[in-house]
Amino acid sequence: MTDVTPEPSRPAAPDLTIRSTRVYRGPNVWSYEQAIHLVVDLGVLEEYPTSKLPGFTDRLLELLPGIEGHTCSRGHRGGFVERLREGTWLGHVAEHVALQLQQEAGHDMRRGKTRAVKGETGLYNVIYGFIDERVGLAAGELAVRLVNHLVQAEDDFDFADALETFLTRAGRTAFGPSTAAIIEEAVSRDIPWTRLNEYSLVQLGQGVHAQRIRATMTSQTSALAVDIAGDKNLTTRLLGSAGLPVPKAETVRTVDGAVSAARRVGYPVVVKPLDGNHGRGVCLNLQSDDDVREAFPIAEGQSRRAVVQVESFITGKDYRCLIIGGRMAAIAERVPAHVIGDGEHTVSELVDITNADPRRGVGHEKVLTRIKVDDAAIELVREQGFAMDEVPPKDKMVKLALTGNMSTGGISVDRTFDAHPDNIEIAEEAARMIGLDVAGIDFICPDITAPVRETGGAICEVNAAPGFRMHTHPTVGEPQFIAKPVVDLLFPPGAASRVPIVAVTGTNGKTTTSRMIAHIMKGLGRKVGMTSTDGIVIDERLVIKADASGPRSARMVLQNPRVDFAIMEVARGGILREGLGYDRNDIAVVTNIQADHLGMRGVDSLEDLASVKSVVVEAVPRDGFAVLNADDPLVRQMRRRCSGTIVWFSMEPPGSAVREFIDERCRRGARAVVLEPSDRGEMIVLKQGRRSMPLAWTHLLPSTFGGAARMNVANALAAAGAAFAAGAPLHDIRQGLRTFDTSYYLSPGRLNRVELNNAEVFVDYCHNPPGMERLGEFVEGYVKARQGASETRISRIGMIGAAGDRRDEDIRELARIAARHFDVLVIREDDNLRRRAPGEAAALLVEGAKQAQADGARVRVIDTVLNELDAVRNAVLRSNPGDLVMLCVDQHAKVLHELEAFSHKAQAGSRFSDDQPGDPDLDPTELAAEAESAMEQDDLELREALESSASE
Repeated sequence: MTDVTPEPSRPAAPDLTIRSTRVYRGPNVWSYEQAIHLVVDLGVLEEYPTSKLPGFTDRLLELLPGIEGHTCSRGHRGGFVERLREGTWLGHVAEHVALQLQQEAGHDMRRGKTRAVKGETGLYNVIYGFIDERVGLAAGELAVRLVNHLVQAEDDFDFADALETFLTRAGRTAFGPSTAAIIEEAVSRDIPWTRLNEYSLVQLGQGVHAQRIRATMTSQTSALAVDIAGDKNLTTRLLGSAGLPVPKAETVRTVDGAVSAARRVGYPVVVKPLDGNHGRGVCLNLQSDDDVREAFPIAEGQSRRAVVQVESFITGKDYRCLIIGGRMAAIAERVPAHVIGDGEHTVSELVDITNADPRRGVGHEKVLTRIKVDDAAIELVREQGFAMDEVPPKDKMVKLALTGNMSTGGISVDRTFDAHPDNIEIAEEAARMIGLDVAGIDFICPDITAPVRETGGAICEVNAAPGFRMHTHPTVGEPQFIAKPVVDLLFPPGAASRVPIVAVTGTNGKTTTSRMIAHIMKGLGRKVGMTSTDGIVIDERLVIKADASGPRSARMVLQNPRVDFAIMEVARGGILREGLGYDRNDIAVVTNIQADHLGMRGVDSLEDLASVKSVVVEAVPRDGFAVLNADDPLVRQMRRRCSGTIVWFSMEPPGSAVREFIDERCRRGARAVVLEPSDRGEMIVLKQGRRSMPLAWTHLLPSTFGGAARMNVANALAAAGAAFAAGAPLHDIRQGLRTFDTSYYLSPGRLNRVELNNAEVFVDYCHNPPGMERLGEFVEGYVKARQGASETRISRIGMIGAAGDRRDEDIRELARIAARHFDVLVIREDDNLRRRAPGEAAALLVEGAKQAQADGARVRVIDTVLNELDAVRNAVLRSNPGDLVMLCVDQHAKVLHELEAFSHKAQAGSRFSDDQPGDPDLDPTELAAEAESAMEQDDLELREALESSASE
């Protein structure tokens, strides 16, 4: 802030409001990591830095003392408090409060920044990191409310209550200790993870390498083994058949049956649900028939199948042996919920004192669970000779539960290194018998340090998805890092967890470049997942039709279990809206930075646009690559933002300034893809250091139309550079480029050629002035090559349209450029007018075309036909044999269907449905009708067969 601030013109008021909220789930324009972005309006508080709000800082520190530890830009503890006392604006304060609130919830998050919104007084961009999105958003909302409250007290706002509500909500959304331990271990190994639902279902890794966990259940956990472990009687019989020590047991469905079983087994007995968990419904040390009759409904109530198991009661201590991958990972002694008398407090008071331990919480939210006093606990206390309001003697242990489960308030003592080898062997064998990869073996024995075969004891239960809490956070003893063997099980040392990711961005050419790279990698046998403006493609099959160039689509590709190579088309809008859909990309490709989408979402200049697009370059790791267009100065500058290796590509001839720039770097070991002209044509050459490797002639690549489509030459250079960086052999790169063409099957909507009545019709998605420049160059070169073999003059007919959300000047410029290359212009509009009035965008195009016509441009006829399909018919009907018709379309499938009506011959893509993906040559309506007809016929035949069978 400035040294001198003007005096406020109005009284301070709680005006801080949130204008907009964005959640960046990957690298973004503000941060290399995920972050929340609030645009806040200070209102009158713009005139009130904290130094002008008496008592503000002291009240804030009283409510959130943890803020004293914030360093801010000062770099030392207390730095932010110094800023508060000197005077800083309240948007900055909201940032730090949001971070501190997350820390109160146990989320150690310290990243944040606050910047003024360019050209807007009183508006600030508040950016801060998060671990859990919902907790982060709630922290931002509560931070703004607290700041306003400190400016002017809100009558019905109690911060203590609000904080408690916030922490409770955070606890509900947080991972449990078991899931959190596995994720922490995965992160330490650079294994990416994705939360798949609001509970504990998590994906570790990407694509073909992905594994899933739900708490401690993994992708490798056998469903059959889980079923077996859930049937306690079957578990006991299987373990007994292997000679392992187990109690005698029988299953029953009635009270009388339970009494009879208890007599056969022999008292004392245990009655428990056959398929229960967490110790619920387990009744121990039953000494008589009456005890069994009383316990039966308790156990039956916790059994999903209403089946109860009666087994012999084994005396001793309760131990949990954790077996992972067939090997013992940890052992804990479980002590039931209890209190220790101090000679002063009652049992009830001792429970309250114990529950006040900050380590105890509700359920699994903390490392210990609060002791619950219910009827069973009160009865157990009574059996020990006490009432809840009585004072037990000093050092007297009073149990409030019989089972040692952590979920009922028990504690744990680490015994990992105390167990006898024979006992470890028994536990490991039990896990193998049941077939669980992660198993919790419950041992009851006098002492785990002595062999149970000699001292007595038994395995009373085998648990699937055992909790890790007692091992990672034992009440007594050293914590065990048991997440390591779980992650080892899923990702053995040296195993891959990531798939290579190629991110392609730029103003024009990114879709075609992405498809070229995908085609090359497909030739290598890779299962390529690709996002693009047309949809999500998995192994060359379009599975979702939509504009899929954003981060959500990227995450969908990385969740697909077939994908072993990912190519992401990254658009400006997706970066601004949510950031990237992943944490890093191995290869970044930037095709160009040209005037498009300017004046939207704060992107007002080419420099702003370059800053947004450079996010993919910043996401390249040190061992990655950035494939950059050296011909574009703004792209060339992105080299300074890249941590990895640069691969240059250039269309410039040898001896030019750009080629000198590239050659200088190649002499120092850099890589590049360039053109080398000769009397036989242009050769694409790969350069690495001082070595040059010829790749292919540009005029022999089908996508370049004999070299006339210069934009596809540039795209081929970028694709070759990316494939080379990905490790593709030169032969496969050549073969991929030589077999890639602009047919609808490989490149829908990009220079798709159709022949109609001996005229050549091209369908393309050109929609901005720079793209029209390149398309015009193609028309000039292509017509020039064909004119020499034609006896008649080739007319050029163009159909153009512009997106309504572009600037007026950009729309006019698009038409001015088109007017220089076409004899006839048919002007249309998109179906989606993007907030413009009907005919408004077309009028701007006409205005631009007429300006160019007045300046001597080629165009002679300018016609306006607003409907796209009507405009297609108009343009095609104007053509004569040998003419060239260029259709710049919005809905390419509908246009191809219309062209089919002219030729009376099936056209590729003409049957494509906008509603769902499918084969572009098959009519979904016809197929649906045929399927319905066949189904009706099958139903009729089935009814006739049934009637015939009934009559017999």
